[in-house]
Amino acid sequence: MVERGKKRKTKNWYSVIAPSMFGKVKIAETPSDDPDKVLGRTVEVSLQELTGDFAKAHIKIKFKVVEVRGLEAHTAFIGHSTTTDYVKRMARKHKSKIDGVFDVITKDGVRIRVKPSAYTGKRLQTSQKRAIRSVMKEVIETLASNNTLDEFIKYMLDGEIGKQTYKLAKPIYPVKRVEVHKSELLEAPKVEVKKEEEMEEEEESEEIHEEQEAEEMKEETTEEQEEKQEGQLKEEQPEEVSEEKEEQKEEQPEEEK
Repeated sequence: MVERGKKRKTKNWYSVIAPSMFGKVKIAETPSDDPDKVLGRTVEVSLQELTGDFAKAHIKIKFKVVEVRGLEAHTAFIGHSTTTDYVKRMARKHKSKIDGVFDVITKDGVRIRVKPSAYTGKRLQTSQKRAIRSVMKEVIETLASNNTLDEFIKYMLDGEIGKQTYKLAKPIYPVKRVEVHKSELLEAPKVEVKKEEEMEEEEESEEIHEEQEAEEMKEETTEEQEEKQEGQLKEEQPEEVSEEKEEQKEEQPEEEK
């Protein structure tokens, strides 16, 4: 006889939620039979789906699940990239391309790697390319050191790096466009796994809350019973008084006679 395998655990669908800087919107769903297995999963979504801006369809954002609350899997930003067809299209339009790779630290101490590219309409000399690359590095380091990770990501995706680079590089040579084609966190975001002690504390707090609710329900029922009893007594009292008055009326005529 062939032994039957173990029964499969039922899987639940977990809603993948974007970070607060992207509005905590639902970006995907993922199945799993254990919430711990959801931790660490990565999701890629276009910036167009998050913002509704069609001009940002070429930007792909990467998220990683760092916490699970019920059937919600909360994520953190781990990097972004632009599509290959967009990069090729930009390279065809322009004559020179200046690439850079810079590791910077944000104001809140997070290390992130940024890979920008500057495009010009004519071929440049090596010295000009070197000068524009140093300008890009200066802009990125300044923005990173003066802003938190969330703020820096917003500036990077909104094109603030390109605007500042364009202004500072204009005396060297007019730059047509500056794009940050890729970024990635050099430090993995912390995955929040609840310890056994925390789980026990939560269970105890839930039990205490349930006991309090039960006591409140008992108090409400006792109060209702007392009110009903008082109402019954009030209804009985008028009948007794009316009976006494009728007896007195019957006795008065006999005395007059």
